[in-house]
Amino acid sequence: MKKALIIVDVQNDFCEGGALAVPGANEIIPYINLLMQDNEYDQIVLTQDWHPANHKSFASNNGKKVGDNIILNGIPQFMWPDHCVQGTFGAEFHPDLNRDKVTHIIQKGTNTDFDSYSGFQDNNHFMKTGLDDFLKYHDIQLLEIVGLALDYCVKFTCLDAAQLGYVTCLHFNGTRGVNVKPDSAKNAIYEMLQNTVTILG
Repeated sequence: MKKALIIVDVQNDFCEGGALAVPGANEIIPYINLLMQDNEYDQIVLTQDWHPANHKSFASNNGKKVGDNIILNGIPQFMWPDHCVQGTFGAEFHPDLNRDKVTHIIQKGTNTDFDSYSGFQDNNHFMKTGLDDFLKYHDIQLLEIVGLALDYCVKFTCLDAAQLGYVTCLHFNGTRGVNVKPDSAKNAIYEMLQNTVTILG
């Protein structure tokens, strides 16, 4: 069975000192580097949040406060601080992440009007990112997933992977939650378990 490692959004803005820093984010980078060193993956894919500056998920572009909720194109949208803007330092992969074995990069959140938590598609399920096509082209059946943040982009990437028929595993030590609400990360784990995602210690 061919397997791939999907590394979700290990970018400067989600790490220590970033615009949308996830608590403990930097702690997962050595773990991810070890995974790549110690395992033979057929493909290693990075996802990269890659927003235009006028993205409608940014509170600053809607006259809203960070943490507000709006309806954007028919679905609820949390208002985020500006982050991972195309071409900025914040959007770059964290320099400590070893990219020597990376075979592919998927950029997401590039459409101004739609947010995209999942590495596979936008939140409205209108546009695919090309990740599924890439994995199927390479006959990948098993996905191991790590990255940021557990309760948003990692969760939705895992759920989509499982729904698309991949054997899907999340490395618990390779992710951290942003915990906008206190139990967000814990609830994300439960939701993934209920949807056939295996949690690896």
